[in-house]
Amino acid sequence: MAATLLGIALIFKTQMHRELLVWLLIGYCASFSFSLGAVIWVYMSEVFPNGVRAKGQTLGSLTHWMMNAIIAIAFPMLAARSSAYPFLFFAAMMVVQFFVVLFVYPETKNVSLEDMQLKMSTTS
Repeated sequence: MAATLLGIALIFKTQMHRELLVWLLIGYCASFSFSLGAVIWVYMSEVFPNGVRAKGQTLGSLTHWMMNAIIAIAFPMLAARSSAYPFLFFAAMMVVQFFVVLFVYPETKNVSLEDMQLKMSTTS
């Protein structure tokens, strides 16, 4: 996702290779679809302890949709004024997110909900 956003930013900044823009956008959409677009919903259901899972998922979903709304409202205005910079910003955020997920988020693969609850309670 970061690479496609960087490519889009470069096209807008240099006005060169514009024929690649649609392919980079398709690449971004595809990358998002099999990563962040799907994983967030599964991940939210796995990291909250049983006692607060419903409230945690509610807060997570609310936050997710509010941020989506803010981005959807602000992005067209920002892109119209500064073309490449919003794409550079989001590319940088994808790099930051990669390291946050790699080093901060707990692994949930093959971990039962009960074990995840124990794991999360010992790390806090």
